[in-house]
Amino acid sequence: MQYNSRRRRLNLKIIETSSSQQVWLAGFLKYIAGEAQLANNTIAAYRRDMEHFFRWLGNRTIDALNINLLADYVSWLDQQRLAPSTLARHITSLRVFFRYLQLEGVLHANDADLLGSQKLWERMPQVLSPGQVENLLHAPQPEEDKLWRRDRAILEFFYATGCRVSELTNLKLQDVHPDERYCLCTGKGNKQRIVPLGVRAINAYYDWIQEERPTLQKRSQNVEHWQFFHFSDEESLDRGAEGVPHWVFLSYKGRKIRREAMWELIKKYAIRVGTPSSISPHTMRHSFATHMLAGGADLRQVQEMLGHVSIVTTQIYTHVDMTRLKAVHKKFHPRG
Repeated sequence: MQYNSRRRRLNLKIIETSSSQQVWLAGFLKYIAGEAQLANNTIAAYRRDMEHFFRWLGNRTIDALNINLLADYVSWLDQQRLAPSTLARHITSLRVFFRYLQLEGVLHANDADLLGSQKLWERMPQVLSPGQVENLLHAPQPEEDKLWRRDRAILEFFYATGCRVSELTNLKLQDVHPDERYCLCTGKGNKQRIVPLGVRAINAYYDWIQEERPTLQKRSQNVEHWQFFHFSDEESLDRGAEGVPHWVFLSYKGRKIRREAMWELIKKYAIRVGTPSSISPHTMRHSFATHMLAGGADLRQVQEMLGHVSIVTTQIYTHVDMTRLKAVHKKFHPRG
């Protein structure tokens, strides 16, 4: 996509509260969707962040803010007991919003750039031990869970691929190549990457596809066959001529499984096996990366499988697993 280098600039003006804020927020969301091409989930998060910012802003005007006031905003966020990663995103979204206001000629300078680096707010990711992962993968049981094959396949795919939850919910049948032992994941910015699949993930996939999924697929067709106006735009695009859903993982009603449902699924089985209930789909991603590095995988390879743009993001996992670092030191240092 090419952008107009002669972007129209507005005269500097004072940003009023209430209705004017909504106008700037709407323009900002269009900017990050159209020009910045951020993912839908990121856009939704930035919207929530800006609503927090406007709530704090009150009757003040944005052009009157300085670094001291912005630091007060960060302190206010910290008092909300947000997770460090969430606090870091709030700062990032504010920077992007101020950058947009600069482009529109509203602000001369982006004081939000002077706020502390995101690294100041980073924390070590939560990681499960291999034993805890093993217990979690075996948690779905036929005696207790109606869709235990689906749930087991989801858990296996989380751990086998290191996918984000949105990547797994959007995974389609044509993206999975069990014979070649890999799947095609579509990540942030619609960038695709190839991730290998292990034998256990493939077996769980076949078990789900052959034994349970056909029933849910029929359930979807029986309820809404020929009634495509019942589907969302996204659902309609991803169905065949007979209304057959193309997603790998389906809900009980045969529709695309929601991100929230996957969160609930992991929480449910974590509680069952005594794993910390604070875990999330991202915990499985962190565990995947940490265990790969512990097994001797190259950092660049893990970066590629995770879909990280920068290796700096991947390097945090080298600090999580001290066992590997000690082994490397012992092997290669003269006095190890």
